[in-house]
Amino acid sequence: MTVREQTQQIERQILSPLATLSENSKGRKAPQEECPLRTCFQRDRDRIVHCKAFRRLKQKTQVFLSPEGDHYRTRLTHTLEVAQVARTIARGLRLNEDLTEAIALGHDLGHTPFGHAGEDALDRLMPQGFRHYQQSVRVVERLEKNGMGLNLTYEVLDGILNHKRGSTPSTKEGWVVQYADRIAYMNHDIEDAVRAGVFSANDLPKEVVRVLGNTKSERIKTLITDMVAHGCEEIGLSPEIEQQYFALHRFMFENVYENPYAKKEEYKVEKLIQELYRYFVQHPEKMPQEYHVILRQEGCERAVGDYIAGMSDQYATRVFETLFVPQKWHVL
Repeated sequence: MTVREQTQQIERQILSPLATLSENSKGRKAPQEECPLRTCFQRDRDRIVHCKAFRRLKQKTQVFLSPEGDHYRTRLTHTLEVAQVARTIARGLRLNEDLTEAIALGHDLGHTPFGHAGEDALDRLMPQGFRHYQQSVRVVERLEKNGMGLNLTYEVLDGILNHKRGSTPSTKEGWVVQYADRIAYMNHDIEDAVRAGVFSANDLPKEVVRVLGNTKSERIKTLITDMVAHGCEEIGLSPEIEQQYFALHRFMFENVYENPYAKKEEYKVEKLIQELYRYFVQHPEKMPQEYHVILRQEGCERAVGDYIAGMSDQYATRVFETLFVPQKWHVL
């Protein structure tokens, strides 16, 4: 047997009956010869980690716009933290950890520069609207590898598309990532907000602290432990824990996600994205060559949206400054 076949045998022996076995994957749009070493989900994970969109996440906003300080989260560190939380839950439930990790690592590949502020701006500008989870699928299917895409499995694509709350993943592993995303971002956003002086740790709701824990580690441990104890028949939290989770969620929306102080720079994001979008719609020839194919096949607005969505915070700012901010005169 190959190493991959041995791994598939181990999956049959140790994973839950509700887990997604790699040998039972619905496959890829373009069939490929199996790897002798890796399962299909391990290959998907590796393809995501090695793609350009994954590397760009290191310079994309998580919550605070381009913060000065080495310890604030970026979209990349958020992604890695989601993957860690999701793997722990999947292991505890005896689900497919490789599939879970691949979904987690790919779930935010389509995020815009400047986080949700950039997403909202593009959504208002593009005729077909814009959602980062749909764009994440587009990145791996249409944009990566010079338009060839990564040719990921159905299960990974489904998990990426349905990682947002309110969606319905088709696998238990997809459900795990949906919860892991919320567990990770909320607890880590608390830490960043305290570091930024938005609020103090003592301001957290007392009942939330009593039930979930006083520190980031305690809260994450409580939530993960509860999910594992809840089982994988229906992925979720017990009623008491879920009640306090939503109380914490409301607190974060009131004090961070919709806080005028924390979001005071976001009106500038709207202006920057608007100007870039309008400029490239009027001058599509100025976009990199790789977007000209999309321009011809799917239209100008789609190509411009793809180009802007793929920008990092720094790159978007640099392009804006080049186009709209007077440059210093250099004597030849």
